Amino acid sequence: MSSNKETFGKTVGFVIAVCLVCAALVSISAVQLKPLQVENKLLDQQTKILEAAGLLSETDGTKASVQATFKKFVEAKMIDLNSGEFIEGDPELFDERRNSRDASKSDKPKNDIAGINRRSHDAVVYLVRNESGKVNTVVLPIIGSGLWDLMYGYVGLESDLNTIRSVVYSDHKETPGLGAEVMNPNWKALWPGKKIYDNNGVAKVNLVKGGAKANDIHGVDALSGATLTSNGVTRTLQFWFGEEGYGPFVTKYRAGGVN
Repeated sequence: MSSNKETFGKTVGFVIAVCLVCAALVSISAVQLKPLQVENKLLDQQTKILEAAGLLSETDGTKASVQATFKKFVEAKMIDLNSGEFIEGDPELFDERRNSRDASKSDKPKNDIAGINRRSHDAVVYLVRNESGKVNTVVLPIIGSGLWDLMYGYVGLESDLNTIRSVVYSDHKETPGLGAEVMNPNWKALWPGKKIYDNNGVAKVNLVKGGAKANDIHGVDALSGATLTSNGVTRTLQFWFGEEGYGPFVTKYRAGGVN
């Protein structure tokens, strides 16, 4: 009997020891890999912003090339979404997802057509300059519900803050072959030249089920078989370019331009 108890105790002790060792190894790996994960996330973000700005072709796709091109042409600045004014702050430390979970740093939109629940008080905008130093593109982050979850992306606008250069999604959980077609180069190629606003300054950009007409300056073909995702993209764009999104920023800087 004593022998059985001793054997059971050794087994339990061995299991506990193995668990502790494994937990320690996992913790050490997580700590050591954290800087690499942060670096890779930043690199992916810079790549998507360069794509939205039409500058990805200026790189050879390597980490060093992406970082150098981003540093040369792109300036990240904080804005207050309610006023549209530039504010002090460190764009690299800004975390929209964290802010949107903090009631002191976010609000519930009055008309939450994008389905985001809460909107951060602040945002980061990316001013993209040409070789002469003039801003010719502004890249704005967007967030909104798709079919399964929130979708994150960027809209690149020409300096008139109305004409679209590109719409680039970076993070989503949409269905492959359906909603995930937001990543399809053929669909992304439909966006350049489309207009966000009508003559009255109302955000009219939208995805059109069955396909947009050739003379539709606001419409882009909806995603085939992905009605809810398409509706989500439309509502996301109309929210973020409305008064509770970048509307105040756009109104403030469309007339005189962003320097």
